[in-house]
Parts: sequence; C-alpha cells; structure tokens
Amino acid sequence: MAKAFYAVGFWIRETGQALDRLGCRLQGNYFFHEQISGHRTLMNIFDKAPHVHKEAFVAPSASLIGDVEVGQGSSIWYGCVLRGDANNVQVGSGTNIQDNSVVHVAKSNLTGKVFPTIIGDNVTVGHSAVLQGCTVEDEAFVGMGATLLDGVVVEKHGMVAAGALVRQNTRIPCGEVWGGNPAKFLRKLTDEEIAFIAESAANYSNLAKAHAVENAKPLEKIDFEKVLRKKFTHHDEEHDSMLSGTREVPPELAPPSPTPAQ
Repeated sequence: MAKAFYAVGFWIRETGQALDRLGCRLQGNYFFHEQISGHRTLMNIFDKAPHVHKEAFVAPSASLIGDVEVGQGSSIWYGCVLRGDANNVQVGSGTNIQDNSVVHVAKSNLTGKVFPTIIGDNVTVGHSAVLQGCTVEDEAFVGMGATLLDGVVVEKHGMVAAGALVRQNTRIPCGEVWGGNPAKFLRKLTDEEIAFIAESAANYSNLAKAHAVENAKPLEKIDFEKVLRKKFTHHDEEHDSMLSGTREVPPELAPPSPTPAQ
C-alpha cells in the first residue's frame, strides 16, 4: 500500500512538467520554452530512496540522492549534495552539514573496496567540506573546506582543521587536531574545545528549527509579512520624525545660558 501511495504522489508531482512539455508541442513553432528547474530535494536513483527523519531539516536547495539516511534533529544546509548511489550515506542525530558541502561514497579505488560514508551523532561539518567514503564518529568536527578521502576515520572528539586534505585510510585519533595538505597531527584538543564541538552541534540544531519554520511558510504568508514590515517601518520612521520634531526648540524660546560667576 505504501508503494502505491508513493507512486501516485510521484505521478502528481511530475504532472506540472509533463503538462508544460505537452503545451510546448501543441504550440508548435511558436512556443517559448522556459526551462523549469528539475531540482528535487529528495531524489531516487535505481531502487534507492533517501530517508529523512521528520524532525530533521533539509534546505530546499540541498540534494539528497539515492541511499541517504538523515537522523533526528540533523540539518542539511543550503546547496549541499549527499549522493548515495554506489553505496550508502548515513547521517546520525543532531548533526549539521553546512552550506555547499558534498558527501559521496567511494565507488572504486586501488584497494578495490567500496566505502560508504558514515557520519555519527552531533557532528559538525563546516561549509564547503568534501567527504568521500569516510567515517566521522560522534561529536567530531570537520572544518570549512576540508577534504576527507576514502577510508578516512575521524574518531570521536577528533577535529579536522579548515582547508585540510586528509589522505586515504588516515585515522585521526580521539582528541586530536589535524590540519594541512596533507593533513598531519597538530596538537591535542583542550577540554574547552571538546565542549565547543557539542555546543556547536546544539546551536545549529536550534538554528535549523527557525529555518525550517521560515521555509514552511506559504507564499501568501510571506507576502503578507512583507507588507506588514513595510507598513510598520514607514510608521516607525514617521513616529521618529515626530519625536525628533518635538525635541527641537526654536532659538527664541531656548533658555538663556547661565552667566558665568564673576
């Protein structure tokens, strides 16, 4: 029964583009063909479909393709691509994958292994990071623009510095910071930095709730709020002008300056 409902829902969502193509054919040589975006936030590939927890946030411009699983309270931000075609991508609970990051699986490499990408709970993955066939354990941190290649393991409370390139099959131990190209051990994390990793994940989880509410608003409500903001902004400007006017005292009514004592 669930498959039947899914098939009907898929057919309904495709109807708009199908009608557009039909209309173009009927117009013949006189049609103006406007390209309609084929973007889908969740897209099947082969027989694999994404599974997203109902309390997770996936930005409308993100793409989750194929065998991808996102857990409760996690957030996949704007422009991200999670592609699970040759293998699966797993994202745990409370994890944030920030804008323009790419998560993929290793389809082939010199060892002949096919690696999934597994990201644990309360992980922070910074903007524009690339994760390929690797494992990032709970409460680890991947900095902005970092690249993790096939077989990499970042242990719990491990940190990859921004811009680092972590080579194949590298293991980053618990409580260590690695950075550079290629990435090498830099130093141990402090207790404050370890606490910050969990705090960062919690902050993004809360922020995602606000984005989810905003993205769920219908266009009519968004337009109405714009009108209200414009109206109240104009009202506030008039009110401020009136207040500033009442504070101005004509020169002839201004009290005389006190005469300095002789």
